[in-house]
Amino acid sequence: VQEPGHSISVITRKQDKSLVRFGNSTLVVTTQAANFLGTSRSSVTRCKSGANCPGSHSGISRQLSPLSVTEDSSAPILELQSRGSSGVCARGVERQHRSADDGTQAHSENSNQENRLKARCLSCTAVILKAIWGLLIILSVSSSWVGTTQIVKITYKNFYCPFFMTWFSTNWNIMFFPVYYSGHLATAQEKQSPMKKFRECSRIFGEDGLTLKLFLKRTAPFSILWTLTNYLYLLALKKLTATDVSALFCCNKAFVFLLSWIVLKDRFMGVRIVAAIMAITGIVMMAYADNFHADSIIGVAFAVGSASTSALYKVLFKMFLGTANFGEAAHFVSTLGFFNLIFISFTPVVLYVTKVEHWSSLAALPWGCLCGMAGLWLAFNILVNVGVALTYPILISIGTVLSVPGNAAVDLLKQEVIFNVVRLAATIIICIGFLLMLLPEEWDEITLRFINSLKEKKSEEHTDEVLEASGHLRGRSRANGAVSIPLA
Repeated sequence: VQEPGHSISVITRKQDKSLVRFGNSTLVVTTQAANFLGTSRSSVTRCKSGANCPGSHSGISRQLSPLSVTEDSSAPILELQSRGSSGVCARGVERQHRSADDGTQAHSENSNQENRLKARCLSCTAVILKAIWGLLIILSVSSSWVGTTQIVKITYKNFYCPFFMTWFSTNWNIMFFPVYYSGHLATAQEKQSPMKKFRECSRIFGEDGLTLKLFLKRTAPFSILWTLTNYLYLLALKKLTATDVSALFCCNKAFVFLLSWIVLKDRFMGVRIVAAIMAITGIVMMAYADNFHADSIIGVAFAVGSASTSALYKVLFKMFLGTANFGEAAHFVSTLGFFNLIFISFTPVVLYVTKVEHWSSLAALPWGCLCGMAGLWLAFNILVNVGVALTYPILISIGTVLSVPGNAAVDLLKQEVIFNVVRLAATIIICIGFLLMLLPEEWDEITLRFINSLKEKKSEEHTDEVLEASGHLRGRSRANGAVSIPLA
């Protein structure tokens, strides 16, 4: 077969034997071998002379030797041919497939790792941005509340009309929704018309939106509570210092918990009961700080009344209206401003006519202080609602309690207050009670999980240290020629 010019041909076939011509020779082989030679001939003729056909020479030369032995020799012949002609190529193809699979797996693993790293970076960036926004919101909320309180104290030097000031500042709530809509136009990708946005946000009143019946039914009680809260707060500022009033107003968290537990049947929490007791203790100590003078007791009563009406407002809002997003809150506060302008405007007129709150002329009013107070009050309400949407709600409460040291610093600079031990202790107790109110409902479970995780970490560190020490001792024993036999 290896020499050119020779060929293989089958002359005759009988039952189990055949005559095969190989060049000038004739061979007698089995029929099965003759059939195989016929197929092998076609494979031989496909290879050109001088071409390096893998397995052609070795495969055929091995086929010729056992042809006349037995009938069973055809099986290893086929096996040898398949190994010789395609074994190397198959192995190469398998190796290529394996390398390609390994490459795709490595590429997919790298892409998965990159995606995980990107997701982690994005989550870390979101947390950092939220924390930065929270810090800015805390500073803004506390500074706006401190500014409002201090401007009221300044206004009282020349102008004392607390209900007119309350009515004037509440009218500014009408601008809440226009401010929200301006932010919507600046940030939203899909712009909505003012009426469409107004109708969308009016769903807080019900599926039918804002109707005259709902306007009177839902807005009237909340407007009265809003006015009472602000009016009592301003009355308390006349009797007490800004630090005392802001500290007493922080008791509203304790009142919210008590009312929610009684009215809304919220979960009972022992730590919040302790916080409520601390708040009541701080109130009593604040009244005792001035030896129970009449003005001090009245001022404490006004401040506690303001905190109580604020807590009642929040509990009723949760009962009848539920939760609200930023747009719905803006709509509701603006509605309160409209109700105040339409239905409560007669009260300042009555007070003016009866000379309970009287002023000489409109030009004599301190418009700068009034507008500053109303603007900061509106900014405080906007920041509280924006902060809940942009950052964690607990940070808003922290910003509120930080107004206490802020007012204390301003009062010390103005030398309007002298802190004694009782007043300072009462302020600290109220602030601690306020912070205890901020604990989540599952705070005990979270604390236990944290303690258990610390214990597990300590035990893991201890076992690692023991393993390292044992490994060090084994290394020393092996270096000294000793063999350590482990105990079963």
